[in-house]
Amino acid sequence: MPVDHYENFPVASLLLPPALREPVAAIYAFARNADDFSDEGDLLPAERLTALSRYSAELDAIERDEPSSDPVFIRLRQTIRQYRLPLPPFRNLLDAFVQDVSKARYASHEELIDYCRRSANPVGQLMLHLFSQATPANLKLSDSICTALQLINHWQDVAIDWKKGDQGRLYLPQDELARFGVTEQQIDVGICDEHWRALMAFQVDRARALMLEGAPLGRLLPGRVGLEIRAIVASGLRILDKIETVDYDVFRQRPILSALEWPRILIKAL
Repeated sequence: MPVDHYENFPVASLLLPPALREPVAAIYAFARNADDFSDEGDLLPAERLTALSRYSAELDAIERDEPSSDPVFIRLRQTIRQYRLPLPPFRNLLDAFVQDVSKARYASHEELIDYCRRSANPVGQLMLHLFSQATPANLKLSDSICTALQLINHWQDVAIDWKKGDQGRLYLPQDELARFGVTEQQIDVGICDEHWRALMAFQVDRARALMLEGAPLGRLLPGRVGLEIRAIVASGLRILDKIETVDYDVFRQRPILSALEWPRILIKAL
């Protein structure tokens, strides 16, 4: 699973049991479309919110057992019914996407983590329900992995996110920017100095610690499901390593996983 775009989803991964690939793809279609409504293309904010509101209404229809004509929700309804998936994670995802339309700055790390709680953690929660492994302990470990993946994607995509919207989107907490002496003007022109490197080293270390905190989940889950989780963890940690390798200059070189790196990641997961 690449740490890229809707990076927290193992999209019909070959590592997953074949029976789970269709339900995973159905959930992904919902999440991918809703995420695109929030920040892709040339839609006006009001149009984005209207599209997300329609998706919310479709979830309400599923809850009331009312029919849908939308192919995404016809497919999703079957998955929700078959696996008895809870609706709150879907609603939390929509809530985070709505927030993306109107919120472009985060005052503190705590505020950012609250966003990750709704934008990333529901993915892992739904996966655990699909696997029939949604115990409180497993859910806690999954939340750590998903939040870490979200943070990793934010740090590799600082330059990309900055170009989104009228004012640019910035997930680096405002109080930590001030603490490390980094300004938005510096980000706008892509200056990678000692202040920026110190800030990013701090963010990378914190994301790595959170990922390692959740990593035991990959050993607790059985078979190919556990292997999938271990591959996700390894890929996220590898992205952090690559951010360090480019000396935190994500303005000029976005750290990504190459095709040649995946065999090494899979071997490590095994």
